[in-house]
Amino acid sequence: MMERLTARTQLHGSIQSPAYDRQVLKPGIVHIGLGAFHRAHQAVYTDAALADGFGNWGIVGVSLRSTEIAHDMRAQDCLYSVVARDRSGDSVRVVGSIVEALAASEDGEAVLARLADPAVCVVTLTVSEKAYGIDPVGGGLDHAHAAIVHDLKSPTRPIGVIGYLTEGLARRRDAGQPPFTVLCCDNLPSNGRIVRRLVIEMAAARDLSLAGWIEENVSFPCSMVDRIVPAATPETRARAEKLLGVEDRLSIEAETFSQWVIEDDFVSGRPAWEAGGALFVKDVEPYEKMKLRLLNGSHSLIAYLGQLHKLEFVRDVMGVPENVALVRRHMQAAVGTLDPVPGIDLAHYMDQLVERFENPAIAHRTLQIAMDGSQKLPQRLFQPAVDALSSGSDGAAFAFATAVWIAFLKQAGTLDDPRSGELLKAAADVVQTDDETASFFAVPGLFPAELQANRAWRDGVNSLLKSLA
Repeated sequence: MMERLTARTQLHGSIQSPAYDRQVLKPGIVHIGLGAFHRAHQAVYTDAALADGFGNWGIVGVSLRSTEIAHDMRAQDCLYSVVARDRSGDSVRVVGSIVEALAASEDGEAVLARLADPAVCVVTLTVSEKAYGIDPVGGGLDHAHAAIVHDLKSPTRPIGVIGYLTEGLARRRDAGQPPFTVLCCDNLPSNGRIVRRLVIEMAAARDLSLAGWIEENVSFPCSMVDRIVPAATPETRARAEKLLGVEDRLSIEAETFSQWVIEDDFVSGRPAWEAGGALFVKDVEPYEKMKLRLLNGSHSLIAYLGQLHKLEFVRDVMGVPENVALVRRHMQAAVGTLDPVPGIDLAHYMDQLVERFENPAIAHRTLQIAMDGSQKLPQRLFQPAVDALSSGSDGAAFAFATAVWIAFLKQAGTLDDPRSGELLKAAADVVQTDDETASFFAVPGLFPAELQANRAWRDGVNSLLKSLA
């Protein structure tokens, strides 16, 4: 059996490894959502910050559901590799910024103890859009979301991310300790403000004075994150083993491109993430809209085109010239809904995106991106469509992407989406008329009112859906 990557492993000189003393590194960050994206993104930026100017910014990684990832991290002394891949070849980096791994489902009290620890100054989040429990109609807490229901009833024994944040802050307040900064890194518009609202709502349900303390003392900066990180496969691990000379069950692959734009609003200090290339700004929204509408919107279009045409990977979809033309058309429509983005040449950015999507070394499954459409498309497609229509455009590119999604829903036997029951019922209720999409537009809170009321745009979606069939 091959040796496994641990702190005792002797790595050869060509492998980038932690350039600081991990034995004296202490936690200063809790990260909730110990998945591949965090390990290829925020943990890498923290690794660079520690190498540039060492401080107590070790990460305690928390998995809300899976116990396997926490056990594997502990077995490897919380070390793992990131293999960056592009046309020119592979480079490997062993990341050491994570110092502890916890599974909330088996030791929630240990997670709360870390959140209550005054040494922890920042709590970062990558839990996916659906995990926050956002009411699709009102935008506040979704009182039908299982974790929200549980955490409102049992606030001191939470299971969801909003419950953990609220209880952690309650313990800090009750102990007379300063709060931590909450930094959301998920693909939500104005993500910091959304999380702030949810935490204050949950706090108010248990204690109005706690809600007031959070409102006055806790910062929730917005951020935009960008790096393509496919789900790991056996091939991922085999490639890492060849590069490292040891087994790494936690290895992940990513593109070489990485971007992080952060609102500079921290109440208790932060790492020097700019050492890894992070950009600190006063207003994240222009960057956030750029990424959600150009990258994520195009990614969703690619995913549903791939699923309709049985193309497994993004690179396969982009290997068809007609699809590349559709993606470029979509980007051109999306860029018309954006304000200027400081320091960004949007034409160059769009060319970069096409090149990234075509990267032959990245095996990003279209099915992975197609998940959770009800949570992703409102900010990726529907709000841009509203903005396009309000500016006098016909919104045809967004109508096409919406029709592709509905065509995908109609052919799907099963669906990985928190609103799968409603969406599959809408697909089953389709009537073969000139308004085949009526059952989808009737799903509460799915489409903005402006799109529901726009007969011309909806007729366009219907016409495009018929042409796809």
